[in-house]
Amino acid sequence: MSVDFRKLKSFVKVVDAGSVSRAAGLLRTAQPALSQQIAALESHFKHKLLLRSNHGIVPTEAGLILYRHAQLLLKQIEQAQIDIDQSTKALAGRVSIGLATYSASSTLSLPILKEMSTLHPKIIVHINDSFGHVLSELIMTGRMDMAMIYGSGPIKGVKLQPLFREELYLVSRAGAAVKKSTDEPLPLSALADVKLLLPSQGHFLRRLIDESLARARVTPNVVSEIESVSALGAAVTEGLGSTILPASVAATASSFGGVEVRRLVRPAIEATVSLCISDHLPLSEPALATRSVLLTVVEKLMRGHPQGIKAV
Repeated sequence: MSVDFRKLKSFVKVVDAGSVSRAAGLLRTAQPALSQQIAALESHFKHKLLLRSNHGIVPTEAGLILYRHAQLLLKQIEQAQIDIDQSTKALAGRVSIGLATYSASSTLSLPILKEMSTLHPKIIVHINDSFGHVLSELIMTGRMDMAMIYGSGPIKGVKLQPLFREELYLVSRAGAAVKKSTDEPLPLSALADVKLLLPSQGHFLRRLIDESLARARVTPNVVSEIESVSALGAAVTEGLGSTILPASVAATASSFGGVEVRRLVRPAIEATVSLCISDHLPLSEPALATRSVLLTVVEKLMRGHPQGIKAV
């Protein structure tokens, strides 16, 4: 039995769908035929690739390894077809970029799209800054090409290139939080009685904020957990509470119009934003071009000395 791309594509679709029947529907093929393809792969590799239960299908450790390689192979054959079709034309393809939510990186999406439109109009750029995804995992499995994420420490399966550090600020409706000059830095101890609207506890920023408040011996008064930039901005401007964010997010998101931004100290809260790529899946030519544009956009951002953004 030879391992052809059709079987690998079917295997990836089953893993993504979590069900043979759902995958069969998406691939428009008969379920028994799809099951035979999976069985043929298991026979060829001499390993169980999928675990079946009442809750669906998940890959075994061997299946996860094959899934990662299959993602790479399928992406390469797709890109090979694009390269062949576009061999006499401009660089073309599809590139996906993840942007950390509640990060200054989200303000870079428009500059990146503008630069790509000018320099590489044939490359389709997919930008994802939604909640509910661990971006490093999407990079590791080949479902996304690159991402700007919080953190600089080692993460298995990916490489991180620190880009900049961003300082977090208290963002409130004007005059609604602490009665103190907005020009004067605010110690974290002053937040003891401030109603806070924060991301959920699984978010990197929330963990960073909680740790910083704990060092200042402050128990946060969290009244809501919000995972939407627009909803958070609306809640803050309505005076339902304050939040803690990079100043650039409050300055550029339309939902934060007219808010008050105060610097926090003792301790200051800072997070590193890094470019995340796979350490085992090579970037395609369009992805390499996109990475170059992304780094250029970040360099331009740094030259403007935006509030709260520092070099690493």
